[in-house]
Amino acid sequence: MRRPRDFDAELQALGDRAKALKAARLSQLGELVIATGADALGTEVLTGALLVAVGNEDAARREAWRNRGAAFFQQSNRRQRIQQPATPATGSSANSQPSTAASNTGAAQPADSSQSPQ
Repeated sequence: MRRPRDFDAELQALGDRAKALKAARLSQLGELVIATGADALGTEVLTGALLVAVGNEDAARREAWRNRGAAFFQQSNRRQRIQQPATPATGSSANSQPSTAASNTGAAQPADSSQSPQ
């Protein structure tokens, strides 16, 4: 005979997993604020900037912001690869794979220096 499922235990495990994912997301957002230098802004300024970004309906502006964000992650990856010592066996950097944050941004192009900040 088949053993009955313990739905309460499964729900508890799902709840615990959701809490862990929420905590990880919150931590990553904090790391992103620090990495971009936005932690130097006042709380009110940062909140205002985020509210403007969330309320923005202009697709072209959002695309420009996405491109700048993708370029930021690509530059961060380049800096990390340069700072890592080359392995003697292959002569390449120890971490040749791009980070998941940069690879999830789609086909990003470097930011155009002639483009004004949005």
